[in-house]
Amino acid sequence: MKFRIERIPAPIWMRALIPLASIIVTFMITSILILLAGGNPLEAYYYFLIAPLGDRVSALEVLVKATPLLLTGACAIFAFSAGYWNIGGEGQFLAGAFAATGAGILLQGVPSAIAIPIMILVSFLAGMLWALIPAWLKAKLAVDEVVTTLLFNSIILFIISYTLNNIWRNPLTGWPQSPEISETAHYIKLIARSRLHMGFIVAIVVIVIEWFVLARTSLGLRMRAIGLGKEAARFAGINVNGTLFIAALISGGIAGLAGGGDIAGIHFHLIEAVASGLGYSGIIVAMFAALNPIALIPSALFLGLIDTGAQTVSRALGLPTYLGDAVQATLLLVTLSMFVLLNYRIKRV
Repeated sequence: MKFRIERIPAPIWMRALIPLASIIVTFMITSILILLAGGNPLEAYYYFLIAPLGDRVSALEVLVKATPLLLTGACAIFAFSAGYWNIGGEGQFLAGAFAATGAGILLQGVPSAIAIPIMILVSFLAGMLWALIPAWLKAKLAVDEVVTTLLFNSIILFIISYTLNNIWRNPLTGWPQSPEISETAHYIKLIARSRLHMGFIVAIVVIVIEWFVLARTSLGLRMRAIGLGKEAARFAGINVNGTLFIAALISGGIAGLAGGGDIAGIHFHLIEAVASGLGYSGIIVAMFAALNPIALIPSALFLGLIDTGAQTVSRALGLPTYLGDAVQATLLLVTLSMFVLLNYRIKRV
């Protein structure tokens, strides 16, 4: 008896079950890590998934954690839909945070009605600018964007580190931290006595616009055609390089919005660890949402819940907080594996 592997796409209804199946398999795998850390998996997952929603502060914190993930996830979806593998969301996030900090410092005394739109615009343009060179190298010289966007993450981090340790170093404490931005440049709080800010609304608006662009415009049609097959799209008369260039710039701008939002809504000053891997987490969110902008919302909320729950688990059970990172990483690998396996089946010959 012999077997062979055939490439046969799975039906749509089966693909719809991937998120639920991925969560179940991820929890089964990470239960081993929890046991090795000396915890009870069922008790740990209660604090991961249920306990944070039973308290007002932690429930709102889930939305706070999800806000940058919504934007970095939207960044990944916009680029990936066109077959442009932008791994530079982290660097573009940092570029947006860096530019927003500089603008916020200079906006002292400027009314909020002017300062806040400037913060949004500056952070978006900074993200686009940081995506420009990798996009140009891809469009003109066919240089692999995975390499260039990944390298640019380190470059902006070094620029920020130099600035914080020299120009913006706190003169009193010597701590590498920028001056505070203007209070008029702070994002408006959506709920009193919480950290939830208007960046959450900005993220939802961006996702709705992204869905419309991808699903209802000629640019979105061209992007999706290129994502399915560059040579076929080129044969159909689509300007592949020009479309990829536009997709890369807009993708970078969306990540820049996430960085500017964290400065204007949460930190109000710049530190080296402001991103903390949010750009890379956006890729996890995007893949878990199957590159669907609307599905991105529950996907980001779920990872925000995991992130918040990791702190709850640590406080309640004494388990390490990095279990949340382990769950996210495992979720990405399991989701990707399931998407790949759904396109194949083993057939007996």
